[in-house]
Amino acid sequence: MTYCVGIKTHQGLLLASDSRSNAGYDQVNTCRKMFTFVTPGERAIAVLTSGSLSLTQSVTTMLRRSYRAGEGLAAAATFYDAVRVIGECMRQVADLDRAALEKDGLNFNIHMLVAGQIRGEEPQLYMVYPQGNPLAATAEMPFLQIGEYKYGRPIIERGVVYSATTLESAAKYALLSFDATMRSNVTVGPPIEMLLYRSNSLEFDEYRSFGADDPLMLSIHSQWEHSLRHAVEQLPEIPFKACLPGTQPAE
Repeated sequence: MTYCVGIKTHQGLLLASDSRSNAGYDQVNTCRKMFTFVTPGERAIAVLTSGSLSLTQSVTTMLRRSYRAGEGLAAAATFYDAVRVIGECMRQVADLDRAALEKDGLNFNIHMLVAGQIRGEEPQLYMVYPQGNPLAATAEMPFLQIGEYKYGRPIIERGVVYSATTLESAAKYALLSFDATMRSNVTVGPPIEMLLYRSNSLEFDEYRSFGADDPLMLSIHSQWEHSLRHAVEQLPEIPFKACLPGTQPAE
């Protein structure tokens, strides 16, 4: 399984992805799910993937080939056009493989997060659905998730505010989101890759990978659990009545 998240703030973008592609009793595999396409000073585009590894590899292979040829993402005039390039690649892979997959009872089910900036535009964040259609993050909805997102959604939804959250704080929210997800779902796991993009930098030069034994990740995990328990203890006590409403006393 997979978990990827993108957060958009007034300062730029924060992206994070796990690296687990398979988790069973006797087999755990890892694979990167974060890919970047950069022309310094002109465009910086990151793609995060979830779903069938064979299908997402086909899409990213198409994207890399066209980028090297100066086409596709390299030639997109706007960021929206770049997102549409990715959607079109997803449709091409669907045309190639969907029928064979469905014949064997498998779904064509891949999602992608696309984030970055093209010179002259503001930083942008999109999710692309399996059908190739995109959804944009906004100031009112400043984050997008793909994969096993339900465990890690509440902390981001409660904490991230587009106009107030710094990128440094967004990184902490993202890491706590992964901490909650990994605590509840073994199919999401490290290394956790994190990419911080500052508006108008037009390059990706702030990157961090967290392994299972990363001291900072372990410290944040420990401090968060301690702070959470302490906060709960400080909440008002909940009063209880002697019995349920409508309960008849014994005679």
